Amino acid sequence: MKFSGITRVYLSIILAMTFWSLTFVWFKIVNEVYPPFTIIFLRLVISSAILLVAGWVANVLQKISRKDFKWILLLSVFNPFLYYICEGLGLTMVTSTLAAIIISTIPLFVPVGASIFLHERLTPLNIAGIFISFSGVLIVLIKRDFSFGANTLGVILLLLAVFCAVSYTLIVKKLMDRYNAFSLTAYQNLFGIVFFLPLVAIFEFRSTMNSVLTVKAAISLICLAIFGSTVAFILYNYSVKNLGASKANIFTNIIPVLTAIFSYFILNETMTFQKITGIAVVLAGLLLSQMGRINKKERFVSP
Repeated sequence: MKFSGITRVYLSIILAMTFWSLTFVWFKIVNEVYPPFTIIFLRLVISSAILLVAGWVANVLQKISRKDFKWILLLSVFNPFLYYICEGLGLTMVTSTLAAIIISTIPLFVPVGASIFLHERLTPLNIAGIFISFSGVLIVLIKRDFSFGANTLGVILLLLAVFCAVSYTLIVKKLMDRYNAFSLTAYQNLFGIVFFLPLVAIFEFRSTMNSVLTVKAAISLICLAIFGSTVAFILYNYSVKNLGASKANIFTNIIPVLTAIFSYFILNETMTFQKITGIAVVLAGLLLSQMGRINKKERFVSP
């Protein structure tokens, strides 16, 4: 079956969002065997090996300029290092659906960061979208008796992950004129391996060695690395190139919906009316915040 060019683009972006939605589920499965730092470390090792081999074969891996080394190092500190720490630990404390809802607010705060540090204009739609989306998050978090229905530390960690992702994106905007997305991803993953190795050795080495890797966990780990950290990234950037960053970025809004569906069928997480309502409000806020950016040309790389 042959697809037209635009059909291939839309299939690519939908597949990318599907893979990123599944990462929350795959992480939960692997976490039944391995602790979070180990999962992230192994995920980065596998992904880096794939990227380096592919980069060498395709001859697309660029050398780092000495003046940019500090920026790529800082990029790697925010993502994958701090981002994955916060997201990984947060995922051990809350459901995968809630984690996806919080992480899906990243596109809302990129304009805020760009307004502060890059002096880009923040529109009223951006501000309205932020408030509406956070209302949706609160609907999911707060129970009918107004008590907090989720682990507070887990929510804080995921919000810190959002902050790290926004910081990462702002630095990427500085580097995208000089480096392709493939090279930046490969180098940040390599630095991430160096950062995570001491954490695994100090905090998780014994528990990792005593763990028995199941077939289900092994498959999920490989899927995390191949589809979540490699294939999804390539598909997304292909879509950004052909659709434009703002139009492609809108598709990230479906991640919490897909995660909720996958979690319901794979992890047996509950799907309540309150959760569905909260997701709908979050999506409404996200879409509203993006409406004023559709016609703008900008570069954005998703973490």
